[in-house]
Formats: sequence, C-alpha cells, structure tokens
Amino acid sequence: MTTLTTSLEQYEVWFLTGSQGLYGEETLRQVAEQSREIARTLDAAAGIPVKIVWKSVLTDSASIRRAALEANSRDDVIGLIAWMHTFSPAKMWIAGLDALRKPLLHLHTQANVELPWADIDFDFMNLNQAAHGDREFGYIQSRLGVARKTVVGHATNPAVTARIGTWMRAAAGWAATHELKLARFGDNMRYVAVTEGDKTEAELRFGVQVNTWGVNELAEAVEAASAADIDALVAEYEDLYDVAPELRRGGDRHASLRDGAAIELGLRSFLEAGDFGAFTTSFEDLGALKQLPGLAVQRLMADGYGFGAEGDWKTAVLVRAAKVMGAGLPGGASLMEDYTYDLTPGDERILGAHMLEVCPSLTTSRPSLEVHPLGIGGREDPVRLVFTADAGSGIVVALSDMRERFRLVANVVEVVEPSAPLPKLPVGRAVWKPAPDFSTSAACWLNAGGAHHTVMSTQVGIEVFEDFAEIARTELLTIDGDTTLRGFAKEVHWNQAYWRLAQGF
Repeated sequence: MTTLTTSLEQYEVWFLTGSQGLYGEETLRQVAEQSREIARTLDAAAGIPVKIVWKSVLTDSASIRRAALEANSRDDVIGLIAWMHTFSPAKMWIAGLDALRKPLLHLHTQANVELPWADIDFDFMNLNQAAHGDREFGYIQSRLGVARKTVVGHATNPAVTARIGTWMRAAAGWAATHELKLARFGDNMRYVAVTEGDKTEAELRFGVQVNTWGVNELAEAVEAASAADIDALVAEYEDLYDVAPELRRGGDRHASLRDGAAIELGLRSFLEAGDFGAFTTSFEDLGALKQLPGLAVQRLMADGYGFGAEGDWKTAVLVRAAKVMGAGLPGGASLMEDYTYDLTPGDERILGAHMLEVCPSLTTSRPSLEVHPLGIGGREDPVRLVFTADAGSGIVVALSDMRERFRLVANVVEVVEPSAPLPKLPVGRAVWKPAPDFSTSAACWLNAGGAHHTVMSTQVGIEVFEDFAEIARTELLTIDGDTTLRGFAKEVHWNQAYWRLAQGF
C-alpha cells in the first residue's frame, strides 16, 4: 500500500546558468562562482518552498540539451530556473528548449545590486551583461513559443523570491497531477452537463489517469474493516472532534458512527492499495454502502486527497492540485459549491457548502461530529463534520470542458463570518464576498460557463493558478477587483479565437 504524500520536500528545482566559451576560463570561473551564490541566496530565502540545485554553467548546445533531457527523466525535478549571466547565444538553446518538458522560469537578474560606478571597466561589462544576455534568451523563448514565467529583480529582493516561490508551488501542482491516479466510484450524476468531460484529453493535458470502479468494490473494502480498527478510529474521532452525545459509545446512534468509521477505513485502504490520490462518489450510485460517504471524504481531503462530488472528476483533480500547491501554508483547500445568496443590497454574500463533503482544513476551530437526515441518496442518515470556514482571503476555481479545450475560471473572494448563526444547516460551510462585487462576479462566471463545483483555497492566491495555467497551456479567466462586465465579455470572445488557433489543427 502507498500512503499519500502532500509535501514539497521531495521535489527540487534546477538552477541553470547560460554563458559561452568566448570569454575564457577566468571569466567562466567568475560566472560559476556568482551563479552559485545567486542559487544559494534563493535557496535560503523565505518563501522558497522547494530545494534549488545549482548546475554547472552551460556554454554549448549539447550540454543544454542533455540538461533538459536529464531534467525530463527525473520525477523529483519539477522545473528549471534559467539565467543568462553573460551573453549566451540563443541558438545554443533551441534544441534544449525544444526538448524540455518541465516548467521553466526565466530569472532576469544580475550578480550585483548596486553598480560600482568608479570601478566599472570593460572586463566588468563583459562579465555582468545579463541585461544583454537575458534579452537574447527571451527572444528565443518567444520565437519557439515556450511557456514560461519571467521574474525580474535581484535574488535578495523578497518580492522576487515570493514570485519564484509561487511558481514553484504551481510547478509542484503540475507534477502532482502528472502523478495522479483518480478513482471514480460509479458514474457522474445523471443528466448533469458540467461534470462530464474528456478523460483522455485530461490525461494528455494534465497527466491525470481517470478510471472507474464499481461502488460495490468499495463496499467490499468497507465490509472488510475489522472491529478493532473501527474501535480505534472511533476513539480518534472522540479525541479530535466534539462528538454528538447520540454518536458516542452507549449513545442511541453510535452504530451510525461505526458505519462511518468503516467507510473511512474501507475507502482509505482502497485508495492506498491502488495508489490513488483523488476520487469521486455519487449519491445516485451507492450500492451496498449504508451511508453516503461524508465524514470519510472530509477526513481524506484533510489528508490531501482530491475529491469531487457526484462523479465530478475534474474538480477532484483541482482539489488535489490545490492541496499540493498550498502545502505548508496556513489555511486549506476543499470541494466547494455556490449554494445560495444573501442579496442584501450593498452587502451581498454567497453561502457555499455541499451535501456533506467540505474539508475541515478550511477552519482552525474544532468541528463537531453529528448525524442528520440527508433527504437524498436513499440510505441511512450519514455522519459528518460541521463547521464554518475561517474568515480571510481566498479563491474559488472551476475546471470546465469547453469541447476543444479545458477552461479554468477563478474568482478572488473574501471569506467572511456568517451574518447570523446557522443552527439548522449541519454541514461544513463557507460564506464569502466575491470580487469585484456580487453582480459582476456572478454575471462573469455565468458568461464564462464556470462550473458549479469549485475548489476553494485559502492557502494560495490567483498568481499560483495563473502560473499553473501557463504551465498547462490551459485557458484561465480571472474575476478579481479589476474585472468589468464589458472587459470580461471581450476576453471571453477573444479567447474563443485564440485558444482554438492555439490548439492547432
């Protein structure tokens, strides 16, 4: 069995430096020394979440291509940072860039911060000409159509390292989807359009393997859970959560909690045995399961698994990617759904939830563990964790299949406290105000064809998803504080033409 890892510790990013033999051995030694120092500075900086590994200075086409191929072959290498310390003639980079299959960041920097004006001679100019060399490199990247992020500034600048760290998180999300196996238990909800999608194209675009298993295969794993393991898991629940008295040992509904624990044990063992990092369920396809999985799904998401309700595998992919991209940061990520609105003029809010499956990583409070009727699915009352998401900055992102391409739609939001208690809504929930305002946000989302299932992240912001979309060469429509209805409508129309052309024939 394989235990899921949601960490960035196993990854590394290579630091490549370009130059050429024209300058001689002494200059190249200085290039190597200074580029090592830049790499060390970056690696030690706050906000850099992935190890940076310096590589020898590259001065010819063959070594550049070998570096790209070696990076491609290493699963732990999630991207490359490239800097042209001196002038590296860009035709040397064609074969390497053409072969490269890993995310690329172009760092436009130099060794010194301030210029030593009184000491500058032409030896200094020959050595410190990244302003020259990086423009050559930028040209060839654009000429070849290379997807990359460009960051400008000195390695000691926190704004520079923050942007590099953000790109690293996006690259880690990209690596995670390429390692991802996703188990669908049953099909998606009948007659629903947005949960459909091209699973073959998704494997080509994002690397994820999406396949289906009969729900009774899961039910067999649930049935195999031992009484001793159920006892131990119930004790863990009682330690971590405020368990409703009726669910505790000796309570009238304790059997429901044991059933929920058996579902978690069976589901976890199935996912670990198959090396799955994401999964879906559907209330229309429960087979021999006694409950719609609620508590089990919430706890597995909290451990880093991706999840999509009603067979929505695309959202499950996003949840898993968001979990990895936000690793080590405060906050959380979860399946979310816009459910209903508070339309008080000037103070409009969105109340988001799902039937059961919202991840408790969205709160720092202690959830309560309760059992209530569901009214859908035709099974016994399911157990679930009840809480309200913490207030703070967040983002909601959806992935839709637009026939010839996938589209990401993202909305920057501010998670807020509910206006009043919610004593009769016993689920995990979040309340938020969308940017730039409710009516603009909702109209743009509808215009974009954004899905009703999303991933909500309170760990990462829009820049991570911008970088992820660039790496994946996938359309992203952003709704934020600068969005207008007119401008957004034009962007949707322009994108129709651009992305169709960009896909080729």
